[in-house]
Amino acid sequence: MDGHDFTLSGATLVALPSGALYWDARNLLCVSDLHLGKALRRARAGEPPLPPYETRDTLSRLESDLRRTGAATVICLGDSFDDTDAARALPEAERLWIAKLQAGRRWVWIEGNHDPGPVALGGAHLAELPDPPLTFRHIARPGQSGEVSGHYHPKMRLALRGQSISRPAFLIDGDRVILPAYGTYTGGLSCEDPVITGLMRPEALAVLTGPKTHALPLHARR
Repeated sequence: MDGHDFTLSGATLVALPSGALYWDARNLLCVSDLHLGKALRRARAGEPPLPPYETRDTLSRLESDLRRTGAATVICLGDSFDDTDAARALPEAERLWIAKLQAGRRWVWIEGNHDPGPVALGGAHLAELPDPPLTFRHIARPGQSGEVSGHYHPKMRLALRGQSISRPAFLIDGDRVILPAYGTYTGGLSCEDPVITGLMRPEALAVLTGPKTHALPLHARR
């Protein structure tokens, strides 16, 4: 399978080019920070509008990853909706699309800081999910091991053919993996921000997403 293979607490995982994480032994796909409904939330708040296509684009990419992996379990790692009102206002066509993706699968919504409570969609709603040797939660906790989290939307900036580009990135070390944001309109926090570097061990890698994954040392860029 295309992507960056690595081991965390004995579990063999693949960081996919899309920004999803696949765990073959559990046939499990994990995505973080979908932020569905962001365009509608911004419109409600009177902020500059965004084209209202991000939910469909995000669900389309998720459907492709599910088709590619055949995953039987899906974990959405928090901030699946841009806020609680965005979840309530989800158009019926997109609600049905999610139901179609859920059919025949175990589906877990992990609570995030943008969506702190359950929404009226199928699946389980949990604060976090221990699945030894891993634990899935929204925000990383220092001193943990075998942790899979999201929240920070890590991005790395690098020069390519004389141009500066920024790409979402997985952050991986011997204790944890922090997933990039999967949602179409999500922003990001620089991988060089002290909030991020302070969580990661010296050997940490940043695995850039895109057409192909590309792994770079994280701390060497500081």
